[in-house]
Amino acid sequence: MQVLSDHPWASCWELDPHTTYLNHGSFGPSPLLVQQARAAWSERLERQPMRFFCQEMEAELDSTAAIVAGFLKTQPERLALIDNATVAMNVVAASTHLKPGDEILLNDHEYGAVKNIWQAKCRDTGASLVTVTLPFPPTSAKVVTAIESAITPKTRLIVVSHVTSATACILPIKAICEMALSHKILVCVDGPHAIAMLDVNLDDLGCDYYCASGHKWLCAPFGSGFLWVHPRHHASIRCPIISWGGSIAGRPATWKDRTNWLGTRDPAPLLAMSDAVRFFTPERLHQYRQHAHGLIKHARRALLDLPGVRTFCTPDESDFVSMAAVELPQPLGWKPGYHGAPDPLQIELRDRHQIEIPVGSWNGRRFLRVSAHLYTTPADIERLLAAL
Repeated sequence: MQVLSDHPWASCWELDPHTTYLNHGSFGPSPLLVQQARAAWSERLERQPMRFFCQEMEAELDSTAAIVAGFLKTQPERLALIDNATVAMNVVAASTHLKPGDEILLNDHEYGAVKNIWQAKCRDTGASLVTVTLPFPPTSAKVVTAIESAITPKTRLIVVSHVTSATACILPIKAICEMALSHKILVCVDGPHAIAMLDVNLDDLGCDYYCASGHKWLCAPFGSGFLWVHPRHHASIRCPIISWGGSIAGRPATWKDRTNWLGTRDPAPLLAMSDAVRFFTPERLHQYRQHAHGLIKHARRALLDLPGVRTFCTPDESDFVSMAAVELPQPLGWKPGYHGAPDPLQIELRDRHQIEIPVGSWNGRRFLRVSAHLYTTPADIERLLAAL
């Protein structure tokens, strides 16, 4: 049986000592080493901006992309560094040709911003956004069957999360991609939560596009992410932010030129992604997953002992790694919270107990989602349980 204790690498972070932070799944703080690397890149830019932007930046972006690509078992030519998964998804939408009557297929676990992006794309093109309801709780075989059952001759693209945000489900991406390929349908994966939480082999998944942020479990800086594109789509990539569109250093053109220069901005968060990858040596990556999984198992077991609390979308302990959600009872008169107006319990935990943790709603169900990383301690979990 795993003995829960503070992890010695918790000292790599410097968090607010007055806050119990259990929401790494939304905004994951970087270790000090990565924060320092980001600051060093900004300082280098400020010392000589012309040289950095016009002579050095693109080569440094390539070097960082190669390190990130190695971590994700892909080729650097297939991966463009970009601010976050939302920007990456917008690029995919801008690059997807749709006509009236075409269909984009999502499911009912998808992230709200992703839904908004494809709703706008469909509205502008006359296409339709189709949302399939996955079985509850989702199991791999039934998920693939449900998505396949919603395919029609008009389906052009399947957009699906690798790990869902609100419900914390790990979806069978490779099986979904294999099924989609048999129907000759493209797949775009929304993958922020999978990076570092899971072993991701981008070249082996079989998708067409993969969008991710670096600030989740990889602990890269806020404002870092990537877009992976299969080579067969490189020529069709378009960016919704229109700038110069070519290499600022005068290098031969590539599909990444449109995203490398979105206008003047500090690329420090992107370049410090390499330091986040180096931070997670194979041993440290294993330690993070083991430590976090132990804490989340403990928290979940204790939460399920509270009156009215039930399992949610991950019924087995093997269904999650460092993030899990449980279903909460709904008090009389309860109404779902929404963006900018959280559930009253979330506010009470934050303001009265100084605990940051999301309490949300999904399909009429009320849930609490708990996250853990190397800096999370058993005492953090106990404070949550005592407050609840």
